[in-house]
Amino acid sequence: MPCPEPGGQRSVPLPLQALREGGGTTPCAVPRLPSAPRPGHAGGGRGWSVRCAMAGAAKGSPERPAEEEVRGRLSVCSKLCYAIGGAPNQVAGSATAFFLQIYLLDIAHITPFHASLVLFIGKASGAVTDPVAGFFISKSRWTKIGRLMPWMLACTPFTVVSYFFMWYLPPFVSGRVAWYLTFYCLFQALTTLFQVPYSALTMFLSTDQKERDSATAYRMTMEVLGTLIGAAVQGQIVASAHVSHHCTVNPPVNTTDSWHDTSSFPDPLDPLSHQAKVYMIAAGVIGGVYLLGILILFLGVKEKDDPYALNSDRAIPFCKGLGLTMKHGPYMKLTASFLLISTAVQLEQSNFVLFCTHAADLRSHFQYLVVTILVSAAVSIPFWQKILQRFGKKCAAFGIAWMTPFAAMLVTIPNLILAYFVAFVSGLSIAASLLLPWSMLPDVVDNFRLQNPHGKGHETLFYSSYVFFTKMSAGIGLGISAAGLEFTGYKPGVCRQSNDVILTLKILTGAVPAILIFVGLFILLFYPITEESRRETKLALEVLRRSHQSTETLDKEDTSV
Repeated sequence: MPCPEPGGQRSVPLPLQALREGGGTTPCAVPRLPSAPRPGHAGGGRGWSVRCAMAGAAKGSPERPAEEEVRGRLSVCSKLCYAIGGAPNQVAGSATAFFLQIYLLDIAHITPFHASLVLFIGKASGAVTDPVAGFFISKSRWTKIGRLMPWMLACTPFTVVSYFFMWYLPPFVSGRVAWYLTFYCLFQALTTLFQVPYSALTMFLSTDQKERDSATAYRMTMEVLGTLIGAAVQGQIVASAHVSHHCTVNPPVNTTDSWHDTSSFPDPLDPLSHQAKVYMIAAGVIGGVYLLGILILFLGVKEKDDPYALNSDRAIPFCKGLGLTMKHGPYMKLTASFLLISTAVQLEQSNFVLFCTHAADLRSHFQYLVVTILVSAAVSIPFWQKILQRFGKKCAAFGIAWMTPFAAMLVTIPNLILAYFVAFVSGLSIAASLLLPWSMLPDVVDNFRLQNPHGKGHETLFYSSYVFFTKMSAGIGLGISAAGLEFTGYKPGVCRQSNDVILTLKILTGAVPAILIFVGLFILLFYPITEESRRETKLALEVLRRSHQSTETLDKEDTSV
């Protein structure tokens, strides 16, 4: 018995071939327009669509699901190549997050206020580039190598050049702020032009949610390894630039202001000084990693066209698509939550080296503590993947809060052994914060697809908007952080900072990230997509895709006749 037509909506019959092969009664129709959303549920009209999907799955050919499963499978080689392709961005991002602020303050001798301007405007420029990139990428035509791949190939060489000059110490002093602002803004904009299509590429690797989650886990593991490599390479190469022998000697009991004001190294005005050289060497090494990564991505990954869209379907106009994105409840809750969480992680990263150097007397250990954080994050990605598969993604997200009590302990009791333990636990939380949003975004896009079955090209809008909000919030957080150091009297290059600066570093490393994380997790409680709704959406989209394929086949047959 056929399913009823809700609200008189037009429907598209399932493939006639499926009827012949399935030998069952008439399956449910797939709606061209979704029914109105039910209050409090993600994916309006999902119940009717899912019943149709279940009926179609039960009455269709038993061979068809097996064929679709094989067709949607990704090889381990493809997943690895996809994951390696995104690692260079994380290598450079890690080096920038951990070392750019201390480089600007102690090597380039820029004031904290100017450093805050560079960090905020740079992040803001990258954030503004996100929706612009999403607009142009969504308008791109399909080429022989895909729709997204040309963007990644084109921007990589320019990214390498801008990254190198971002770490170059110009021979002039008065124009250094403009120099670093220019190249940091260029670097942020170019990495956006890479990251937006690369992130959206997840949706064009496979139609299977499990395969996409698996590819995301591979990607996150490699990105955490990239973050580890970036911090380790940068830390080991530039560590000598921040070591001064007279700063490691215990000061006399009656410490004087003159000792506080003693510079830990001379002002490196010469671009060929030791401090400047080691940073340029590190930039050259990481630039080579960029070129290797894009080569592996290009050779090992094949981009597939949108399997859910009919050839006759039109891309959603940018402004309309952006409006629909901003009105999509699951997306806004997810974005608001991880906006705060990612800002907390950014604050932790950018101030951790300064905290170890000036507030915890761990100047000679900071590079090893950074490596400990990132090794812990890298090895825990498979653990988090198992957790989110077994207990669900929302449940796994609360592991992000593990770092907060231990970070508070380190701030109050700056002990070396405790510092390494805190670094290990922080790595676990950072891994969860990296994996989960990129694993949950495809679910949001699928939910949107179910409600807008005849629109295409909207994937980049979701990813670019998400990156826009997270970058903007991180830029604001970093700008306020550096401005706080300026307000409390941070002095570049001196052996020991004032008590006000030390207190500010403790607040920025402990209290502020903890507050942001807890507020973000509270918002995530209201995220409506559950594991059950994910499975229902998967079934409904499978029927929708088959109906699209059969409709195109029938149109071709009609044309030939």
